[in-house]
Amino acid sequence: MTQNELLAYAREQYGTEPEYLWESSPNTFVLRHRGNRKWYAVVMDVRRDRLGLPGEDVVYIMDVKCGPLLSGSYIGKPGVVPAYHMNKTHWLGVLLDGSAADETVTELLDLSYGQTQGRKRPCKAERET
Repeated sequence: MTQNELLAYAREQYGTEPEYLWESSPNTFVLRHRGNRKWYAVVMDVRRDRLGLPGEDVVYIMDVKCGPLLSGSYIGKPGVVPAYHMNKTHWLGVLLDGSAADETVTELLDLSYGQTQGRKRPCKAERET
């Protein structure tokens, strides 16, 4: 899944847009809930060797929240690594280079959205039905 496809999915499912918070990292953005303002994803560019992967080229990674019980079942799947710059017990990293299946990317994004939602409120897609 590409960044553009990810952003289209987040816009369609949750009505959220990326927020670019750091001038020093213009390629980094967060996706957050409109109501409680909690982050449910962070996308950034990181050198592969910083993720424990071979090579020094830059790859885009999306960090998403995932509880410790579920994270063990995702680590080791293609394109899923421990989170970068987030708590590795509660967050996972998903490579946005095509190595993770699109279903894995959307499944983890949906899971993260639910875990960071707080009080249960329907997302945009649920309100329209």
